[in-house]
Amino acid sequence: MPTPEQLEIQALAREFAETELRPRAAGWDERRALDGYVFDKLAELGFLGMLVTEEHGGLAFDFATYLLVLEELAAGDASVALSVAVHNGQVASLIARHGSEAQRKRWLPALASGEALGAFALSDPEAGSDAASVETHARRDGDGWRLMGEKRWITNGARAGVVVMFARVGEGDDGGVGAFLVTPGAKGYAVAKRERTLGLRASETVSVTLDDLAVEADALVGDAGSGLQCALEALDMGRVGCAALAVGIGRAALEHAATYALEREQFDRPIARFGAIQEKLARMAERLAAARALTREAGAAVQAARNGAGHPRTGLDGVAARAAMAKVSASEAATWVADEAIQIFGGYGYMRHYPVERLLRDAKGTEIFEGTSKIMRHVIARELLRDAGDPAGDTNE
Repeated sequence: MPTPEQLEIQALAREFAETELRPRAAGWDERRALDGYVFDKLAELGFLGMLVTEEHGGLAFDFATYLLVLEELAAGDASVALSVAVHNGQVASLIARHGSEAQRKRWLPALASGEALGAFALSDPEAGSDAASVETHARRDGDGWRLMGEKRWITNGARAGVVVMFARVGEGDDGGVGAFLVTPGAKGYAVAKRERTLGLRASETVSVTLDDLAVEADALVGDAGSGLQCALEALDMGRVGCAALAVGIGRAALEHAATYALEREQFDRPIARFGAIQEKLARMAERLAAARALTREAGAAVQAARNGAGHPRTGLDGVAARAAMAKVSASEAATWVADEAIQIFGGYGYMRHYPVERLLRDAKGTEIFEGTSKIMRHVIARELLRDAGDPAGDTNE
């Protein structure tokens, strides 16, 4: 159960989501853009530095508190929550855990204050869920590096102040993967196009091309070739964060459906009084509660690993499997709940004047990014078979 302090933080996030995000979500979705001021407000609340130490200007939240905030933000607007999740979970946290002292001093205060927004560039056009198949290449250039390639599906890629960029180092396909901190705007970095997505339309999802982009030696996070482990850790965190987003989206759909069921009358009484509607609402609540429980359990596994408590990444009880189970369960629950909400709204649910059609579109996105449901079930089955003694179960992803 959340502590009193966590409940206070959750209440703050909920108030912000209900007053600042939810009333503007439809307009942002229509315009396919977030108002820039929202990031200033997030920074004022400290929500851009949730996983950053106090030493570097952050709030030093534990992972459970971070997930509570993500759920609340997603219940207000999922596009905002997605930007916050990538910024915190896959960028600031990665730099905090694996960056050099100089990298932490340079970037963490800027990320926590909102001076710089973070983006995460792992996927190539032909390398999505298979993180080890990155084709973007980094070659030595004196003490520094030159990056060549193309990246896809980068959240915050157009407005970011720093991008964690993954590229193959060494010669040929046998080279390892390195993680580089890249500053957009540098010569050779170009935003190629803005994607037109079904849901999460206000989120800036872009492609980026790297044309002989020069970076200094101190842009490399950790050792050359250690980027794959950084990527896998970031994916685990991203998947649990995605699960929290999905729970928030589903909860918003349930709240709208329950309110509408009490207001809409047919046959001289609210439709909430009909058994069929009550069964729908009850099943929606059940699935969301189960998804939230799995998300919190996965979050606890991530926190244990972050604490150095020896929690494994592999095996059915490991972080990778728990993150995958939380993501696939929560994302599919959110999509199903949002669809049921549309059914409760009836014809009105299909209209853009009402919010539930947008929530269904947003929920569907959580089944795709950070790995599709099929990939999540592959991860779960792989870890189950690893525990059963599968000799092929020693691969990374």
